[in-house]
Formats: sequence, C-alpha cells, structure tokens
Amino acid sequence: MTPADTLRFATRAATGYPLRTVLMVLAMSIGVAAVVVLTALGDGARRYVVNEFSALGSNLIIVLPGRSETGGVGLGSLFTSTPRDLTVRDAAALLRAPDVQRITPLTLGNSEIAYGGRLREVLVLGTSTDYLGIRGYRMALGRFLPREDLERASSVAVLGATLRDELFGIEPAVGRMIRIGDRRLRVIGVLEKSGQGLGMNTDELVVVPVATAQAMFNTNTLFRVMVEARSRDALASAQRQVEDIMRTRRDGELDITVITQDAVLGTFDRILGALTFAVAGIAAISLAVAGILVMNVMLVAVTQRTAEIGLLKALGATGRNIRLAFLMEAALLSLAGAFAGLALGHLGAWGLRLAFPVLPAWPPDWAVYAGFGTAIVTGVLFGVMPARRAARLDPVQALAKR
Repeated sequence: MTPADTLRFATRAATGYPLRTVLMVLAMSIGVAAVVVLTALGDGARRYVVNEFSALGSNLIIVLPGRSETGGVGLGSLFTSTPRDLTVRDAAALLRAPDVQRITPLTLGNSEIAYGGRLREVLVLGTSTDYLGIRGYRMALGRFLPREDLERASSVAVLGATLRDELFGIEPAVGRMIRIGDRRLRVIGVLEKSGQGLGMNTDELVVVPVATAQAMFNTNTLFRVMVEARSRDALASAQRQVEDIMRTRRDGELDITVITQDAVLGTFDRILGALTFAVAGIAAISLAVAGILVMNVMLVAVTQRTAEIGLLKALGATGRNIRLAFLMEAALLSLAGAFAGLALGHLGAWGLRLAFPVLPAWPPDWAVYAGFGTAIVTGVLFGVMPARRAARLDPVQALAKR
C-alpha cells in the first residue's frame, strides 16, 4: 500500500461510520476547547492585574500600616491589627529621603454628596496635589487640589467625570458649592474620564484634601501612602530609605509594610501564571479521556472490520501497512477534533471577552499549541493498541469471519 492508498483507506474508514466519527471528534474537541477557554480565563486575569498595577507607574512604592511580624495575638489585636497608625506627619517625613521624588497620602471613606436636591452615596478620597501626577490622571475642567500643608483642611473638592454629570447635568460645576456629609465644599475641578482602576472607579469619586477627609471621617490615620522614587534604578534604595525613616520615627521598630510595584506585580504574575498552568492541566485530563474513547472505539472498529483486514492481507498488505492505516485513521480523527476544539475554544474566549469587557481573555499561544499537539499525540498514542491488534490478525481466520 502506498501512502496515498493508506490515506484513502483511513479516510473512507472514518467517513464510513459518521455517528462514530462525530462522537470521537466531539470528545476530542471538547478537551481542546476546555484547555483554550480555561487558559484564556486564567491568563486574562493575570494580564488584567498586571495592567492595573502597571497603570500606577514604574517607580512606585506603597507604604501600608501594620506588619504581620509585629502583630502577635493579644487583647489589643481583637480591636486592631495595626500596632501604630500611619499619619500625615509620617507621610511628610518621607520627603526627606534623597531618592524620593514625591509622596501622596490616602484616606478613604463613604459619605453622601448633595447638590440642588440631588443626593447619592459617594466614595471620598482624601489625598494631596501630587496624587494627580503619581496616578497619571488629567483634568477635564478647572484645577486639582492646591499645593499646601498636608494638615490644612481646605474646603475644596475635585469630582469624577460621571459624578459631575449626575450632579450638574449641563450646568457648569466648577465654582459651585456641594455638601458632603455635614461639610460644604467648593468644586474646583473635574477629572477626565479614566474608568476603573485598582477596584476604584475614578469617574464616580470625590477627591478632597487629606486633612479635610480626616476631619470628615473623624480619624487621623491614613489608608496608604504612595511614594514615587526619582527613577527606576533608585527604587531599591528609596525603599530602604523609607524603611529607615519610618524605623527612626517609631523608636527602632518597623511596624509598617513597604512594598514596591515590581514586587506586587511579580507576586501576582507568579500566582496567576501558576493558576493558568494548573487549569490547563486539569482541562488536559479531558483529552486523556477522549484518547481512551478513541482507543475503545478503534478496538470495536477492528472487530467490525476483521474480514476487511483479512482481505487486505490476502491481497498483499503487510502488518505494517495495516498498522499505519489504523494509526492514520486515529490521527485524522484527532486532527479533526483538534481543529474543531480550537474553533470552539476561541468562540468561548470571545464570549468571555464579550461578557467581561475589562478582562483580556485571549488564549496564550502556548496553550493553543499545547492543546492542539496534545490532542494529536493522545489520539495517535491511544490508537497504537487497536492498530497493533489489527496488524496481528491472521488473514485466513479473518476471512473465515466474512
């Protein structure tokens, strides 16, 4: 049998039993589609997190109150997990670090905002003028918070774009007085639309001076301090300087957590990358199940076609020819299943992107190649046993069953 004869034999055998062929192709395609869709979901989550943190800039250090090593378990830990609060003065002291370019303290809280009879719940962010530059936001109207002492509680506010539209409609917002909680503030600016970022929708945000927010929520603590190093190369030294300053201010005890953007990105990238590989491995199990189905169906096919195999051998076909014909049939079925699975997988990934626009659920190239290759290898590998059984049939006994 020539290679062309082997291919024709395998093709006719596959198309001769359409229901069997469809079921085998479907089983293989489901396995490949599962690999593609699940890896698209995992890798999309990884890209989303990386993009969110990358939007902060490349020289960022985040200072958080509290440190797990100093927490311990005691009566006080039932009420707070922070040994000592992070304050505005702590934030201002960080500007003494030679490799720190600018800082911005953060305080968050929820309150009611009212204007002209319109009332709604809103997230209030207390910060400083450098927040705009550190986060890379732009102003649509007016100006951002004034540069002033961090402990000065000015009665000014900057609105997100969506919030401004909801409160003022077509009216001008800059210069108008609004009420947040029990305080009256003057609107001095409106941010450009920027959407969701780090779990916070900036378009529905009110930004006020940090001291104003602390007075509004009756607190003197900070949620975070964002520190920008002078350059990417100075990031490590800036982190050490921040830690040294905070240790000095706290009597030699470093009861805060200092993390860099790179560290956060690296951690999330490793975790979500490992998760993507894990779900790909789980999905690949379905390919093994499909391979077993191929083997079982091919074994049945050998029994059904015993007389045909005996006739081929009587006409001069060798055991090698018979073996190659059955392996070719298994390969064709696996190939058809792999292509169908890729189509289904990309369709599923498209559905994910449609349902969750913020999630870049594109299947990684390695998952597409791995799913396709595994389907082919699995189908051929599990087709070896039926092919060997067919090749070992005695032609006389096979023809006797005709």
